Amino acid sequence: MIEWITVISLILFGLILIIAEVIFVPGTTIVGVIGFLFLIVGIGFSFSYFGSETGWTTVGISATLSGLILYYSFKSNVWSRFSLKSSIQSKVNEGDLESLTIGIEGLAISALRPIGKASLGDKIFEVKTMGEYLDSGSKVRVVKIIMNQIIVEPII
Repeated sequence: MIEWITVISLILFGLILIIAEVIFVPGTTIVGVIGFLFLIVGIGFSFSYFGSETGWTTVGISATLSGLILYYSFKSNVWSRFSLKSSIQSKVNEGDLESLTIGIEGLAISALRPIGKASLGDKIFEVKTMGEYLDSGSKVRVVKIIMNQIIVEPII
């Protein structure tokens, strides 16, 4: 009796780990590999304890059970609960650049490493330096505006 409990628990634990890997930890990770190893060890013990006929029956049942779980999960659309349904439609500094001109001065609100936020005029923008790292509170000047990107330099 303990042999059956061992085989069944190893196979079920392996299937649970594989399902957890697919749902919660996507990609080929250690969780899926360990689950697959538990499944193989459970089937191996089945061959060892009960002989080849019962071992092959266990392989068939495990394969059928795995297939049914996979089929059911796609058929019932269980994955939709875990999928992203919205996306970001806005862009950085979109529509706010009309008030900016080259040469306008402002203050870095966050550290610019080299991208951060700066107050230019009466609005806050995401800005980029030419590679310099500036601390928060540094005075900056707009030197270029390319599409939605505002390039600034430090004022010394």
